[in-house]
Amino acid sequence: MFDLLEATIPQLQAALLTGAVTSRALVSAYLARIEAYDQVGPALNAISAVSPGALAEADARDAERRVSGVRGPLHGIPVIVKDNYETADMQTANGSAAFEGWIPPDDGEIVRRLRAAGAIIIAKSNMHEFARGITTVGSLFGATRNPYGLDRNPGGSSGGTGAAIAANFAAVGLGSDTCGSIRIPSAHNALAGIRPTQGLTSRAGIIPLSSTQDIGGPMGRSVTDIAIVLDAIAGFDPADLQTAASFGNVPRSYTDSLRLGALRGARIGVLGYLFGDEPEDAEVGTIVHGATREMAALGAAVESVEIPGVDEMLSDRMNGFTVLSHDFKFDLEAYLASRPSAPVRTLAEVLASGKFHPDLESGLRIAEAIESRDTAEYWEGIARREQLRLAILRTMAVHRLDAIAYPAIKRKANLIGQPQLGHTCRLASNSGLPAVVVPAGYTLDGMPVGLELLGRPWSEPHLLGLAYAYEQASRHRRPPASVPALN
Repeated sequence: MFDLLEATIPQLQAALLTGAVTSRALVSAYLARIEAYDQVGPALNAISAVSPGALAEADARDAERRVSGVRGPLHGIPVIVKDNYETADMQTANGSAAFEGWIPPDDGEIVRRLRAAGAIIIAKSNMHEFARGITTVGSLFGATRNPYGLDRNPGGSSGGTGAAIAANFAAVGLGSDTCGSIRIPSAHNALAGIRPTQGLTSRAGIIPLSSTQDIGGPMGRSVTDIAIVLDAIAGFDPADLQTAASFGNVPRSYTDSLRLGALRGARIGVLGYLFGDEPEDAEVGTIVHGATREMAALGAAVESVEIPGVDEMLSDRMNGFTVLSHDFKFDLEAYLASRPSAPVRTLAEVLASGKFHPDLESGLRIAEAIESRDTAEYWEGIARREQLRLAILRTMAVHRLDAIAYPAIKRKANLIGQPQLGHTCRLASNSGLPAVVVPAGYTLDGMPVGLELLGRPWSEPHLLGLAYAYEQASRHRRPPASVPALN
């Protein structure tokens, strides 16, 4: 029998090629795990909708394989996407009761590219409502649980994707990252995940939080898997002007950079500023420092670095979130205006309906009170981002760095219902620079910890190579005990 647990995309393709398994069998097996573990058993509550046509799609991919061959590495591979990605065959609710039951008329661009590559979208995953948080709660579903600690959060806002992929509900998943929403759940669920350079992947068909920071990307149980997905989704989309910057910056394949020796001779800067100095930060910080020592043992030159003025460039009246906070209402309402079938038209209508999680009320009301983006404070925030980007690049140039290392989040996943502190998301999100997360180890009570590596613009191939070399040597990823193999 084919062993589904922890199987990578290349392993799945090899089994499909030999006939050891079919895409129908893969879809059936993953759906069985969702049925067993998402609403009963440990009840992860990670899945928002299951595709009614997944088995039919699998049959079509199996037939296509027999008749004309495969479209590529994702042919017949089951994938889960976050609930803010438009899907023409499933509800797209953004985690909110205000959008319950809404099915958009078309797939979003990343979903379209996945289907064109032969992937099967088998389910949608729960997310922190409106993507405004890092614990994954929402009025539509309640709270998602972390499979490594069922009383703990899975991170967010792509926490449903993180929990689902960690629990082997699909081969790989898609999240979106505005400030840590791919990287934090990757860290909390022992996954690899990448926030690409701003503009590498299309935002078209993703319900927005902030047009200046939103970006979609893959989350998987291996670096190889996220590189394969990035191949399928990266590049110019005429519907998203921001992606024009990616032209000429997309390699033949991101998998070409996955080399075991990629860390030999690499220069890694450890940014102490993002490790934290509170007692609650110590356990994660110790594990991430240990990961950088492991990288040094693999041939990397590791040194401590500082980014002069970084604290001031990341701070403002809203703790570095001024631009995001000003973007939200205007970007959401522009999106809704372009979707006549959407069940609400404005943020004020959402607030009047009461269809939102109580944890979001304060933030939603602050956003609704903002009358204009065209303010001195907003444009100062935009200018501060460029200063941050240049300061990071200067530090990398002075020290001749290939990447900057720090914890993906300074603290382990907290108990459900408690605030999650310790985010380090702003360095990549506010600068628009790419960052990859890879498992770094576990706390004493078994909660995963993630190492984040930040790079120069369009350096995804290099970052993925460094993460792959570390992943293959350290082998920190292990499946959660709460969701074992089914009989």
